[in-house]
Amino acid sequence: MNTTTFAIDIAKSVFQLHWVEPQSGQICRRQLTRAKVLNFFAQRQPARVAMEACGSANHWGRQLTALGHQVLLIPPQKVRAFVTGNKDDASDARGIWLASTHGDIRCVSVKSVEQQAQLSVHRVRAHWVKQRTASVNVLRGLLYEFGVVIPKGRAHLMPWIGEHSAALEQQLPPAMWQLVLMQMQALRVLDQQIEAAQLQLEQAMKASDAAIRLLKMPGIGPLGATALAATLGDGSAWKGAREFACSLGLTPSHTGTGGKIRMGGISKRGDAYLRTLLVNGARNLARVPNPRPWIAQMLERRPFNVVVVAVAHKLARMAWAMIAHQSHYEERWRSVDDTSTSEAAAVGAAAV
Repeated sequence: MNTTTFAIDIAKSVFQLHWVEPQSGQICRRQLTRAKVLNFFAQRQPARVAMEACGSANHWGRQLTALGHQVLLIPPQKVRAFVTGNKDDASDARGIWLASTHGDIRCVSVKSVEQQAQLSVHRVRAHWVKQRTASVNVLRGLLYEFGVVIPKGRAHLMPWIGEHSAALEQQLPPAMWQLVLMQMQALRVLDQQIEAAQLQLEQAMKASDAAIRLLKMPGIGPLGATALAATLGDGSAWKGAREFACSLGLTPSHTGTGGKIRMGGISKRGDAYLRTLLVNGARNLARVPNPRPWIAQMLERRPFNVVVVAVAHKLARMAWAMIAHQSHYEERWRSVDDTSTSEAAAVGAAAV
């Protein structure tokens, strides 16, 4: 492979390139329109191509990988430290190139079309859920201004309004009553859209062997199984289970100076949506009347929320191990001493 590293600052129309010729050491910069990017790299020998892991990065990563190039998707927060001087496309491309030369920066894996499609369904469903919650809160607040107090809980709103519709029509001004009807219709549409997205995810889960295996884990439902399967892929983007859990922000942050390190709360880095699914699943495991023995032991000595995050961390590590080693969940799994063979090593990693 060519030793040249190309850095691209991707955009909607104009792309900025930065690279250094290995033979002469000449620093090269070039602007390309969107239509000329693939033609430029098609005429080059396979090389390393670095870009920020931002909008459309996975698309360009797939296109450049098909041309034989090695694509590096660098987290934007890692690139920011290398951007100096005035903020422009040339400085951004130079910062991407400098960041790509540091081997201690973990790059983001390029997602396949199928992975991105599944994650898009999750994102759209989450957007509709937030929109539905906001619409319910708006309607509840507006009715409260007219002395109408609706029982707590989203599930109670529409049945309660339907049951008291005659009294509300008499109590509210005509304009406000029409607004309530419009908001109710919007909520019905959102419910239908959320159910359609849920059905689509359930169908995708049935077609994914990885999602079916992940569904057997405690605390993992259809949403978590499909999201984990789509995010992990084959698991090769992470060196191990702990690195995957760290990338989701489920490990403590810390500050230190003068040799003293103080541990803080979880870092909350990475995918907040996936972290939320794992934490919610872990909370369900921790609040059942008779939790698993190891969870019950932690609850005796640690606060509830700390235990929940610890369980979510373990779920993330178990999910990576099951995907990376193509193993199944075993409730009564116990570690083995002999890890000399690859089979034993795979079994040991599958139940981290």
